[in-house]
Order: sequence, then C-alpha cells, then structure tokens
Amino acid sequence: MKEQARHITTELVHHSYQPPQAFAAPQPAVHKASTVIFDSVQDMRTRRWLDKSGYTYGLHGTPTTYQLEERLCSLEGGKQCLLVPSGLCAISTVALGLLSAGDEVLIPDNAYGPNKDFAEHELARWGIRHAWYNPMDVADLQARISPATKLVWLEAPGSVSMEFPDLIALVQACQARGVTTVLDNTWGAGLAFQPFDLLADGGSLAVDVSAHALTKYPSGGGDVLMGSITTVNQALHMRIKLTHMRLGIGIGANDAEAVLRALPSMALRYHAQDQSARQLAAALQRQSGVVQLLHPAFEGAPGHACWQQLCGAANQGQGAAAGIFSVVIDARFEQAAIDRFCDSLQLFKLGYSWGGPMSLVMPYDIDSMRANGRGCVQAGTVVRFCIGLEDTQDLLQDLAQAWEQAFGQAWQH
Repeated sequence: MKEQARHITTELVHHSYQPPQAFAAPQPAVHKASTVIFDSVQDMRTRRWLDKSGYTYGLHGTPTTYQLEERLCSLEGGKQCLLVPSGLCAISTVALGLLSAGDEVLIPDNAYGPNKDFAEHELARWGIRHAWYNPMDVADLQARISPATKLVWLEAPGSVSMEFPDLIALVQACQARGVTTVLDNTWGAGLAFQPFDLLADGGSLAVDVSAHALTKYPSGGGDVLMGSITTVNQALHMRIKLTHMRLGIGIGANDAEAVLRALPSMALRYHAQDQSARQLAAALQRQSGVVQLLHPAFEGAPGHACWQQLCGAANQGQGAAAGIFSVVIDARFEQAAIDRFCDSLQLFKLGYSWGGPMSLVMPYDIDSMRANGRGCVQAGTVVRFCIGLEDTQDLLQDLAQAWEQAFGQAWQH
C-alpha cells in the first residue's frame, strides 16, 4: 500500500534524511538533548549510562559531555570524571556524596572561602561536623583526625595567602588513618603536578578525589562556569555519581563545547601566565612598601620547598605555578591608600576568579578569612593579582603608575 503523504508540520519533525556519518573536524560536535531516542523497547531496557556504554537521557550524558569528561581524565590522570555547573558545585557534590550525619570533615583554614561556608552553614544543619586545620603543620592535622573524620580537604596552595603545604605528607597522614582525601586542584589544574601520582612513580601515592573549577584555566575565557570531580577508584566514583544523578545535576552543551574548544591551548596559556606572573611578582617584591611576597615558586615564600618538591620538575624542569600571587603591603599604609592603588590600575580590573585573558586585582582582609590567625602571613594588607594574557611590560607600567599615584613612592625598577 502506498505510504500516505504526511503534513509538512509532521515532516519537519520526522524527516527521513540522515546525514552521512563520516565527518571529522578539529572540534567535537555539540549534542543537545533532554530526550534520547531508543531503537526499540529492548534497546531502551539494555542501555547503560553509568559506565558510559550508552545514552538514556540528556542529564546522564551526551557524546559532547562524555568527550569532555574523558579529556579531563587525561589532564589530571584520573579514570572517571563528573561534570557540574561550577567549582563550588563540585565541592558540595563531593561532600553530599561522601558524608553522612555524625561524620566530620576537616578543612584547611586557608581553603577557598565558600568551601568553609558550605560546611559551616549547610553541612552543619545536616549533622555533619567540621573543623579547620593548619595545612602547614602535618602534626595539627594528625591530631585532629578522629574516628568520626571521614573526609579531609586539601588545597595547594591556600586560597589568597598562597601557602604551599606538604601535600605528600598530608595525604600520607590521611591514608594511615583510612580517611578519604579530596584536593581542590584548580590551581595545579593537572599541569603543575599530578594529583593521582604525587610521587611521580606511577601512582603509589594519590589523592582520592580531585575537584576542579573548570571556570578557571580549562575555560580560559572568563565566561564559563563549570566544575569537575575526578577519581581513580571506581567504587568512590560511583558513590559520588549516584548522588550527582539524584540531585539532578547537569551542564549545558554549549558550555561543554566552550571548554572543549579551550583545552588545546590550556597548557600554553597556563605557562605563559605563570612566566608573566613571576616577572610581575619579582617587580613588586622590590618595592619598599611590600613586606612579603606570597608566591610558592619564590624562595622564602611559605611552602616554597614543598612547591619545589611537587611542582619543580614540571614544564621541562622550569617548575609550574598558576599565574596568581599575592603581596602583603606594609601596615603603615592605610586601607584608603591600598584601595586607591587598586582603583588606579588601568589594565588590572577589580574582579573575582582567574585563569582568563584579563588581569585582575583584589584587596583582602585576611584576618576575617582565617579562624586560627594569619599563620605565615605577615602584618599588613593582602592584595592578590591574577595575571591574564596582556603584554607583561604593559602590566609592569600599569603597576608602576598606580603605585606612584597611591603611595607617593618612586617605582623601583
């Protein structure tokens, strides 16, 4: 029987044409879907998304998100990866997946502030205890681990104050007590060191989970919010993955596309910003009004020896560090003068985040951010610089003119 002609509105939905499959291009295709079509009921019943062998619903993965997850595994040396809408979502999803009422989580006192806030205001409401430990004192962490401690957060270096801990010793201390470790690896980004191969011997010492704010270097444009959770242990991955599924967490295909497009240039950008940051940090260190440079690649900075041990062999022996550093400006300068310095900068913009093309500056009240004192940070006001992709000499000139305007001191070349 002759097939009955269909109305154009139906034809536009159910058109018979299928493009040929043999197509290759530098960038992966972008697949957008909530509904995924099955060939048959049997096909629907046998599809499996948990092991990435098939597709069942857009929230559980598409070819685009699977590709991004696998590339991020290669970047960090992991075996499984989950994508989430932000770095903070990576932090909260790990906590929700691995902690229960009555458990305790230990967080470094210099950790990313929203991580501490989440423990203090959300986890606490669910009966999960928390405490801050001194990341520069392994004995302090050891003393705080109790039978209730189920998770220890690590950060290398610390947020804003940039102290680089003995990450190897901290992980060893946790492993000796059977406590799961989670590293905020946004700074290292898989390029400064390998979180799942800390001794560079094939993986005898590793963190259990790496949380990464893809908003920063993997995106590189300052225009995408995304995070990732990477593991090597399948059972641990599945615990977090099922929580991820039950919470209904997903990311947009266009955001995945943006990160996939940026990944090939990530190492080039990371190392270029690192080199520029070191030149700018050295220039600021020469100014008499700077009492301390907080950059782990510099001798004398808190944790420099630990940075050298973990990151010194990267980048063909030049060592690797993110393009971020802070300085402590002498306490004799009032806050108004420091604010004037930040406002006088023309190329450095006031803004949070980092890893994008534009250089950023931000003054901080470090005392309000720490529960247990300033630690290694000397007296004075902390100002953080996040270096972009501008010409280094232009940035130096910008620093010089703002410094002279704000502090009335000649810039020391």
